[in-house]
Amino acid sequence: MKFEEAMEKLQKITQELEGEDLPLEEALQKFEEGMKLVSFCERKLEEAEKKIQVLIREENTLKLKDWKEEKEDEC
Repeated sequence: MKFEEAMEKLQKITQELEGEDLPLEEALQKFEEGMKLVSFCERKLEEAEKKIQVLIREENTLKLKDWKEEKEDEC
């Protein structure tokens, strides 16, 4: 499954859980499926982050450096 497909399914599940009056068992099943999709998407994003590299120039040479997200101070 592709990341985009998983996100679409997750969005649909979220809308169903928020908008429909589902029986408890069906709601639990959809919630469980949604949690699996969240885990899948998180793994895909982590894999992508590890693959991202930034090309930097230092003294006429090019080096590859792992990309690290700069975190902003939280309020």
